[in-house]
Amino acid sequence: MTGETENWRDGLGQKVIDEVDCVVKAFRGSSDRRPEVKAARNDGGVDHLYVEGQILVRPEYLDRVLEILGQPAERDLLANAPERLRRLTGGIALVTLADPWPTAQEALAEIDRQLGRGIATPDHVLTVAGGYGSICPATEPEPAYCDIEPYPSVRADNGGADVLIYLADTGLLDGADKGYSWLTGVQAADIDPLPAKLPGGVQPIPEYTGHGTFVAGVMRAMAPAAEIAVCNAFSIAGSQLESDLVTRLEDELKRGVDIFHLSIAARSRHDLPLIAFEQWLKRLNQSKGGICIAPAGNDGHRRPNWPGAFPGVIAVGALGGDWRGRASFTNFGGWVDVYAPGRDLVNAYATGTYTCHVAPYANQTREFYGMAKWSGTSFSTPIVTGLIAARMSRTGENAAQAAAALLAEARSQAIPGVGPVLLPSHGVGA
Repeated sequence: MTGETENWRDGLGQKVIDEVDCVVKAFRGSSDRRPEVKAARNDGGVDHLYVEGQILVRPEYLDRVLEILGQPAERDLLANAPERLRRLTGGIALVTLADPWPTAQEALAEIDRQLGRGIATPDHVLTVAGGYGSICPATEPEPAYCDIEPYPSVRADNGGADVLIYLADTGLLDGADKGYSWLTGVQAADIDPLPAKLPGGVQPIPEYTGHGTFVAGVMRAMAPAAEIAVCNAFSIAGSQLESDLVTRLEDELKRGVDIFHLSIAARSRHDLPLIAFEQWLKRLNQSKGGICIAPAGNDGHRRPNWPGAFPGVIAVGALGGDWRGRASFTNFGGWVDVYAPGRDLVNAYATGTYTCHVAPYANQTREFYGMAKWSGTSFSTPIVTGLIAARMSRTGENAAQAAAALLAEARSQAIPGVGPVLLPSHGVGA
């Protein structure tokens, strides 16, 4: 049973409550539009996050859906209230609800009853490598020595040369390319700024700040010469609306990107595909050789997370610290394509003071000096992206060909009870 309730916190652990509250409050204060984000519950906890008051509709069913909702036909709606209907990639319609439907859940339930599930969906909130009941990385960042080398180490080759990777994440820290040699040349679509320093010269580090820098660092360790464009796509507490993300991704298709690396893993209503993202993925598949990669998510469940669960997306799970078994936090199942190390990786991060936001470390203060130790499928995924980029420059294959070859090799060295595996040493000397 899935549905929104004002009492969604009932029976949940404090960690999950803290995570959801962080995102809900961030959206509430993010812009003049101030979308109202709500949590949908199921019997096990928080199922997914969505925006109240608007839904996504498949284009071929728009007229019928408007009729069910008691709204004017598309032409009349555009003429009299154009702000209530917007077309996204592939013609997907973003519809803002009006009376007599006070909630998205009620409207969707009626559409489901008359037309079946999957015709209309919520405008889901997509979060940085979250999962079922969890909407953040597996751990909060931990301090590492300021002069420690990255782990996994930076490969001593020219891997990834002439490969363009679009990294949708939380942006790149200002000056990161100057402080870390392996990030030199990484591009920032938009800089992830830090706030002004506190009295005494201590700089506070907001939640999710540095996530994109850390991911880019892991990727560059595998492919030191890859061209990486880091986008601050998840600037609202590590989250973004599906409708806004696909609009941004649609624009990026024109750049000739080889690999779209999206640091998101989100639950959906009834486990159905994200319909706006699905249309964008069709557009990507029309471009020869381009691929999309995403984390599997971080709370140890078999149920699919999106976009990794799409057949056209490479979903990456995490190995534990010994690289021989699954990490306790990783999602898994037949929809996960490959596993790579994701426990206690070390890479570039911010300098300053970070205050933990979720239980059991809520309100604990941690001092950082430019490097961090972090765990999650967010960080196993760039290992795979980097290995694909390195193979592309080594063999001359396009991204789709290189990915297919690496996944075949991963299956050939699968670990029983885990699945296909790729390690950072893969391809060295080959």
